[in-house]
Amino acid sequence: MTGRIIAVARDEAHRFGKQACDSIELVAGLGVAGDSHGGRTVQHLSRVAKTPETLNVRQVHLIHSELFSELADVGFTLVPGALGENVTTEGIDLLDLSRGTRLQLGDEALVEVTGLRNPCRQIDDNIGKGAMAATLDTAPDGSLVRKAGIMAVVVSGGEVRTGDPIMIEFVPPERLPLEPV
Repeated sequence: MTGRIIAVARDEAHRFGKQACDSIELVAGLGVAGDSHGGRTVQHLSRVAKTPETLNVRQVHLIHSELFSELADVGFTLVPGALGENVTTEGIDLLDLSRGTRLQLGDEALVEVTGLRNPCRQIDDNIGKGAMAATLDTAPDGSLVRKAGIMAVVVSGGEVRTGDPIMIEFVPPERLPLEPV
């Protein structure tokens, strides 16, 4: 399965959304250069307050552009970066990946999937009432489906640009389900 990057974004401040740009630099073990969520230890403010020494497994946020179409169908028009993602993708079912899957972004960068982004109330606060609920669904077995993208850590750094290909580089032999991180 291959896909492509339709947008990249970063923000040096802790704001909900991120600013789209032409390219971002991924740094091994840290995340996106110049992004407030980059670092070896957790950078999300709510987590820093509780466990500041925890390793950062949320260095890069990837979201599938197909979600934007779903949200538009229920009245929410979004642009890349609006949900705080660093990489907006097309053509890969991110939510169906296994934990530990490695994705090559562009020519050099390699990220490893760590889990799901857990939608939070800030989605309603910043996008509009009901937006968070629109990023959730129920599976046939009754379990909750979180559609707000996936999180990853940077294994190998490099520049990532809008239009770059995404290649699935490695899939664990045993499927490890994605859980919120």
